[in-house]
Amino acid sequence: MDCITILAQAGQAANRTAQTAETAAEEGFAAINFIWEQITALNLVEALTFICFGVICLLYGWRIFKILVTLSFGLVGLFAGVWISRLLIGGNEMWLGIICMALFAFLSVPLMRWGVSALGAVAGGILAGGIWYAFGLPEQYIWAGAIIGVVAGGMISFIIFRIAVMLFTSFTGGALITVAVLAILYRYIGPAERVEELVFNHNWFLPAALLAPTAAGIFLQNKLVKDAKNWKI
Repeated sequence: MDCITILAQAGQAANRTAQTAETAAEEGFAAINFIWEQITALNLVEALTFICFGVICLLYGWRIFKILVTLSFGLVGLFAGVWISRLLIGGNEMWLGIICMALFAFLSVPLMRWGVSALGAVAGGILAGGIWYAFGLPEQYIWAGAIIGVVAGGMISFIIFRIAVMLFTSFTGGALITVAVLAILYRYIGPAERVEELVFNHNWFLPAALLAPTAAGIFLQNKLVKDAKNWKI
């Protein structure tokens, strides 16, 4: 009887989770919820670390972009390996994730230009989707705005490689700084309710908070790159 009760409760919990995920997807808040989870999870030390690393990405991303590409693809490989392990084995086998992480990181070195183009396209897609959301356009079609951004970011990456480097490094730094600053405001300065209201009730807030430091980073890096000698991939 206890087993039946446990199974019934597990089934109900799974149904509630599925319904919640489906509702979030329909309302277009999945990405906002994910960002909010990161904001509320950071402590002060982590937030300050994010800010420091974000500033480095904003100002000197063009100097360390190879390391950032390798780290990014290594993380993609880690998540892909863990996902495949859960899908095929049914468990959280980290060894497959570590193997995939090493493989992706290794392949990113000879495919550096393609890696930069891919990351530039992803950054463009996220920013375009954010602008779509900020202007209150139909959320069920936000993927259309994101696709436009992906195509634009990818094309820019192949036409002007330097712009792609500045785009994805500035976006990375801007995202880290934005999340960290909001985490500090939410947990230590407050009022927390005001921060939550800005994130969830004002469509323009998060896209603007991400776009402003990204644009500043592109501008500053462009000035620094012009003064650098023999900058190349």
